[in-house]
Amino acid sequence: MSDNTPVAAPAPAFAGGTILGYPRIGRNRELKKALESFWKGTTTEADLEATAKELRAFTRGQMAGLGLAKDDSSIPSNFSFYDHVLDASVTFGAIPTRFKGLRAADGSVDLAGYSTIARGEGAHAPLEMTKWFDSNYHYLVPEIGPETVFALSSTRWVDEFVEAKDAGYLTRPVITGPLTYLHLAKPSDDAPHDFAPIERLDDLVAVYVELLGAFKAAGAEWVQIDEPVLVADIDAPHADLLSQAEHVYAALAAVEARPQILLAAPMGGLEDALPVIAASGVEGVALDLVRGTLPTDVDLAGLTVVAGVVDGHNIWRTDLDKALVKARAVAELGGAVTVGTSTSLFHVPHTLKGEEHLGAELLSWLAFADEKVAEVVTLAAALREGDDAVADALAEARAALADRAAHPGTNRADVRDRLAAVTPEDRDRTSYAVRAAAQEERFHLPELATTTIGSFPQTPEIRKARAAWAKGDLTDADYEQAMKDEIASVVELQEDLGLDVLVHGEAERNDMVQYFAELLDGFSVTKNGWVQSYGSRCTRPSILWGDVARPQPMTVRWATYAQSLSTKPVKGMLTGPVTILAWSFVRDDQPLAVTADQVGLALRDEVTDLEAAGIGIIQVDEPALRELLPLRRRDQAAYLEWSVGSFRLSTAGAKDDTQVHTHLCYSEFGEIIDAIDGLDADVTSIEAARSRMEVLPAIRSHGYERQIGPGVWDIHSPRIPSTQEMTELLTLAKESISGRQLWVNPDCGLKTRGYRETVASLENLVAATKAVR
Repeated sequence: MSDNTPVAAPAPAFAGGTILGYPRIGRNRELKKALESFWKGTTTEADLEATAKELRAFTRGQMAGLGLAKDDSSIPSNFSFYDHVLDASVTFGAIPTRFKGLRAADGSVDLAGYSTIARGEGAHAPLEMTKWFDSNYHYLVPEIGPETVFALSSTRWVDEFVEAKDAGYLTRPVITGPLTYLHLAKPSDDAPHDFAPIERLDDLVAVYVELLGAFKAAGAEWVQIDEPVLVADIDAPHADLLSQAEHVYAALAAVEARPQILLAAPMGGLEDALPVIAASGVEGVALDLVRGTLPTDVDLAGLTVVAGVVDGHNIWRTDLDKALVKARAVAELGGAVTVGTSTSLFHVPHTLKGEEHLGAELLSWLAFADEKVAEVVTLAAALREGDDAVADALAEARAALADRAAHPGTNRADVRDRLAAVTPEDRDRTSYAVRAAAQEERFHLPELATTTIGSFPQTPEIRKARAAWAKGDLTDADYEQAMKDEIASVVELQEDLGLDVLVHGEAERNDMVQYFAELLDGFSVTKNGWVQSYGSRCTRPSILWGDVARPQPMTVRWATYAQSLSTKPVKGMLTGPVTILAWSFVRDDQPLAVTADQVGLALRDEVTDLEAAGIGIIQVDEPALRELLPLRRRDQAAYLEWSVGSFRLSTAGAKDDTQVHTHLCYSEFGEIIDAIDGLDADVTSIEAARSRMEVLPAIRSHGYERQIGPGVWDIHSPRIPSTQEMTELLTLAKESISGRQLWVNPDCGLKTRGYRETVASLENLVAATKAVR
């Protein structure tokens, strides 16, 4: 079959192409604003529902306008008010017993109750939050036990399908699969210690059967069931994924009154699970062919296959020629093939429109969600009609890719030569024992030293000053003074609270990655490239397109000013190389390890300059270390080697009496404890409050010798934890870690919190520390 030959019959469903999901926060963050207004009580639930309905209508119209068919289930329905996993919990009635008062008589939960489960209220802690596979999206962890009563408790998914149908669109509902849902769940507080949520699989599948029947009755022709867990290696009780997949999907396929099932496996390759799914009786499978590879010995005859050749994880323009080769290779396996995205597009921003400041050259290398939909439509047309039908689009893509490869900023000799000269010794510090003695002599910190992670609340006044400065309405001098005033206020507050190690509050930073991206060569930043991180929280990932270098110091003047205001040590604050990569859209034309080391060298220079300016404690945050961990075990060792190596390249030039801190959050740390140890930081602060210190036994059994600060305040909830609650957590921590090793701190930075809750919570933190001391 030549590259110009259209794919022969049988014709697939979604012949004009499809996507696995679309951004749901709104291109101007309409959902974020509506949610936060609802939470503040300034708008009603009806107002929030109205905004959501408008967003769904806009999304359907946008996708149809870009070329996806309105009437054949090609347009997915994947809206969520906060999180798709939480949506599943509410739909299936899997609400923890502490929230039972939120249920109506029919078992449903209104949007106020839904928000309480997500964010917590009073004495009721919210659901735990952690990363969605190896992405920067956070999901709310279900809590499942023998006492959980699964029941179809919400019709919202079906209602939204009917809403689209009434508007003239036959959409494809997108739901989280039962295997993924239960394997990502944790045992409830009421569950026996040896219980695993997957033990409830058959009970949950029965509710999926009922849900499929409801979709069929409403007129749905296809339903997309997302099972990314099938592309990962899972270490958990009863984690026999292949036999579970065979069991579940044979059961669902046997249901008579149901829509056709498109099983989607984003985030990686299905590999040995693909034959199981192909033989299960489902009608379709969506394959991630960007991160995954295609098995050549599987028969896909009779299946509709969505070849995920357009990258839903990143923002680079697709190499259309290579994508067509992959899609046509799938056709050789017998399936009815169409083109799709590798994963949902909620991982990328909405559109390049409004980003003209990036320049025509860089824009030509990029594709956000809308542009990716257009690529899908183009590729699907090439499959149906041959390359000649889209010759202009193919030629334009080739030219843009060639221009990108030839750009001088993508291959700088000075950066490459410096990296080539790095030796193993450049990644090693003196032994910890020697460093600890030097740091004790320099700082004389008390047992259970208190600190915060770095940022303090970003007030409206700070944002207004930054916006005015960006517009030119505020002079450089006035902006500098406004930031200094805020720093002085933050330092004074910490002094009054009695914290031991201070921070400057990061008032000058719009974002912990973007701040550095704006000061390093090789990066560009968007104006409206928002991506949902969790709930109403959005990030604006920078674009790392070229070789990275530091033209001048980035943080020294702010850190030295803050230090001049106090006799207590003030931490210098840097974002680590892995986190800068994880929270940016990173170039895909060289190994991540190379890019990470380029960033590492830039940060190494900053550490040297901070030391020279008298800053004795330097924190290099790596909250995303676990985030990029490959989903397959065979790939993890190589990743951990280069990711740890890039951090050590950043910090190993520090003097013995310079105390290097790092911070990690929202990760399952137990499986990477060796890597955390390998970072060789003097102090490591970690997220631990929501999970009630569950990581500490693994740290204790590992024999971790350096200092650690398990968070005692979950800052992602608006709750103010009591002194007693923090005291209990600290006492729990001391059962695993000696007092001389322990630090006391929040889970994460305080940027998203308000000053009222910040001051009250830090007062309680200091009081709890004194009690435990």
